[in-house]
Amino acid sequence: MKKRIISMLTVTAVAMPMTPLLAQSDVVVDDGVADIIVTANKREENLNKVGLSVTALSGDALQIRRITSLEDVAAAVPGLNYAPSETNTPIFTLRGIGFNESSLGVYPAVSVYIDQAPLPFPVLTSHSNYDLERIEVLKGPQGTLFGQNSTGGAINYIAARPTDDFQAGGDISYGRFNRVEGNVYISGPLTDRLKARVSATGLNEDGWQISSTRPNDRNGKQSYVAGRLLLDYDVSESFRLAFNVNGWRDKSEPQAPQFAALRTSVPAHITPELLATPFASLNPRSADWSIGDETPRSNRRLLQTSLRADVDVLDDVTLTSLTSYNRFNQELSVDRDGSALVISDVPQSHATIRSFNQELRIANGASNSFRWLVGANLERSNTFENQITTYRESSNHNADNLFISSSGVTNRQRITNYAGFANAELDLSSALTLKAGGRYTNSRIKDEICGYASGDGNVASLFNILGGLLGTVPFAPIGPNDCYTLNANGVPGTPFQSTLHEDNISWKVGLDYKASADLLLYANVSRGYKAGSYPTVSAATFDQLQPVTQESVTTYEAGVKAGFFDRKAQFNAAVFYNDYKNKQIRGKLRDPIFDTLDALVNVPSSRIYGAEAELTVRPIPALTFNGAVTYLNSKIKRYSGFNVVGAVSDFAGQDLPFTPTWTYAFNADYRPVLASGGTPFIGVTVNGRSSSDAAPAGSSIVIPAAPTNRVLPGLVHPFALKGYATVDVRAGYEADGGAWRIMLWAKNVFNKLYWTNAATSLDATFRYAGRPAAYGVTVGFKTR
Repeated sequence: MKKRIISMLTVTAVAMPMTPLLAQSDVVVDDGVADIIVTANKREENLNKVGLSVTALSGDALQIRRITSLEDVAAAVPGLNYAPSETNTPIFTLRGIGFNESSLGVYPAVSVYIDQAPLPFPVLTSHSNYDLERIEVLKGPQGTLFGQNSTGGAINYIAARPTDDFQAGGDISYGRFNRVEGNVYISGPLTDRLKARVSATGLNEDGWQISSTRPNDRNGKQSYVAGRLLLDYDVSESFRLAFNVNGWRDKSEPQAPQFAALRTSVPAHITPELLATPFASLNPRSADWSIGDETPRSNRRLLQTSLRADVDVLDDVTLTSLTSYNRFNQELSVDRDGSALVISDVPQSHATIRSFNQELRIANGASNSFRWLVGANLERSNTFENQITTYRESSNHNADNLFISSSGVTNRQRITNYAGFANAELDLSSALTLKAGGRYTNSRIKDEICGYASGDGNVASLFNILGGLLGTVPFAPIGPNDCYTLNANGVPGTPFQSTLHEDNISWKVGLDYKASADLLLYANVSRGYKAGSYPTVSAATFDQLQPVTQESVTTYEAGVKAGFFDRKAQFNAAVFYNDYKNKQIRGKLRDPIFDTLDALVNVPSSRIYGAEAELTVRPIPALTFNGAVTYLNSKIKRYSGFNVVGAVSDFAGQDLPFTPTWTYAFNADYRPVLASGGTPFIGVTVNGRSSSDAAPAGSSIVIPAAPTNRVLPGLVHPFALKGYATVDVRAGYEADGGAWRIMLWAKNVFNKLYWTNAATSLDATFRYAGRPAAYGVTVGFKTR
């Protein structure tokens, strides 16, 4: 009998009752914990029969729990951490493995896909979470099948497919900060062989942040629209095409951080204004930002197209071609210091990304005792950033530095990756399955970076002087907009040009043991890689522009998936050990002129071990409880360098960034069906995590005591992120058959103040606060 392909799954299989409105699956009621079908092995399989650690969030759960943002997705998955970067790009860390980097043209440690088509760079992932069948979060290295550059895992957005009959639905919400949000879809057949689905989402919201110095000024306004078109065409019984177009435009105001400490870069040139800069108050809405050219604003646009072709070359063998193209443009201004002064702001960040990906694979059917898949893919990406940083009210703006106030940088990359991969599963018996896979990847990044003298040209004058003092060869003096970064000869005037050529073999072996129909034991050993990267920074010397090389993670994992009490309870657990080599981080280096500057560095050796467990209980059809927890223990084994305040440090024994010891989630839903057929419902969700560090050794770093330094009273370790828990609630009523639904909801009910990231730039140390309490009402409809 078909099971209900529904619900919210955490860690491996977290279920909750069906919410028929906007449901995407053809279902049959089942009174136990629901099954869910996933494509973690690029085949459709029952999640509880897959020997992998996977979290699946169904489209119904995403709607009923109001999981709409990237931060919401991370909160729903224990072990997954979200943080915004200094330039408003998302950073995902999974089981402690991530890359805290703000440059646009860098690969993440956690890769993201829509229907297996890659969104290769983090900024492209912002608005995919609507009209979905489910989200799959695959934990651990995914190099053999998903994410050739993925050491942490992969997030797969599975779009709701076109339907065999006409369907339409949507919802509209109104909430705090005048939040108006809408979703709509129309789906059905166009001909006997062609089906289509069109969906859209949009949001407008007033600014939620309050200026510390201008109480009537607001920031954080959200405004975006996104749309998706899917076409499924059955050319014949053995030839199928699936066309997918995704696009969005986002004109939201980037979040401003909270100014938390002043550590003066050039103490001799501290100004009264810097010394008097107010700190943000202990309120999630408190922040500050500059106005004028530096006022936070954005205009980001993405268009992604993909075409999948499946051809049954034999009765049980299918050839699949997947072609995709991403086109992204950005105009962005962000406040990077959390103050009303221009200490370190980015009034201009123009960027483009063009990325083409072609995958070709052939596989046999899932019913065979020997299941195999062989394929290859090619990626060609071009990225370009043109970023200007202003600092005219920082201590670097002084007579000794010729009153420099602005510097720019361009970063142009041409990236080519090609790979071949294979995966196999062999049933040694009815209970025992052997698994193995591998991928060879060859990556080449050609990079050209020019730190140029923007603005009044004072930077050019300063570096002409520096070139004369430090240079070993004659040079032609530079002018405004020329490349100023000092090259290997210590002189300005030439761009930094470099090629990073790397290759690797990622692999995986494992065993699955099906002890019974409801008990699966598995063990896997895998190795994954993530390609190296170049930074986008306004560098003083070429040393600051050197790339990080590829990192690798070898993961040892064992797990269990067990059903109990006639499927009224499901327990899933796993233990794992990650051997981490050459972890990539944005670190610091000391510059004799400009104090502490950003650079990318490799952490030679570190390790993470942990465990995760999840229990779902459905004692009666109307009531579902779910609890999930992840434990992490991380340690840097070998790494020496500069910490975020510029002090020489031996980081051995310190935690890795964004690795809270505990993350946990609890969810309860009660949905009785009335005699009339209608369904009232009520639910509560608690998400929490213990403390973590935003930088290596963050929990032990203090701002040095000095007359020109200041710290928010009571704040001892600015780069330590305190633990927290948030509570969400919801209640509503759904009509018989799901024709309409109304729901009242609230998120972060107790207005918990917490921070998602902390960083420093020039004189400023700042933190990013999580969203404050939000509440509203949603009305939805569906017709067939």
